[in-house]
Amino acid sequence: MDRARCCVSDADRVVAAAAKALAHPARLAILRTIARKERCNCSEICCELPYAQSTVSQHLKVLRDAGLVALRPDGPNSRYTIETAAVSRFAGDLRRLVDGLCGCARDRADATTGKSSAKA
Repeated sequence: MDRARCCVSDADRVVAAAAKALAHPARLAILRTIARKERCNCSEICCELPYAQSTVSQHLKVLRDAGLVALRPDGPNSRYTIETAAVSRFAGDLRRLVDGLCGCARDRADATTGKSSAKA
């Protein structure tokens, strides 16, 4: 286990946590609802989606724990908002990961092609 811990960066842990939070269709729908309304409370989300209040609350907790949404005071109530900086950071991190993976695969393919060409 110590060996695995040293091979995983804190940045990778953050990306994995955000990806896990986004890996449920209900959470994606909740995020889209919040983004469309800019800020809303749990009841407003429930009115928009076919989920029970308890289900929405559980999903909101996961999204908050991942840092993708925040609960902000709004007068006597609190409303959820998208943490745009965190979402943008995740998008950039994910793009760099995908580019790196595709780049490695492309490099291998080029190397394989180059070796095959040399033999011909």
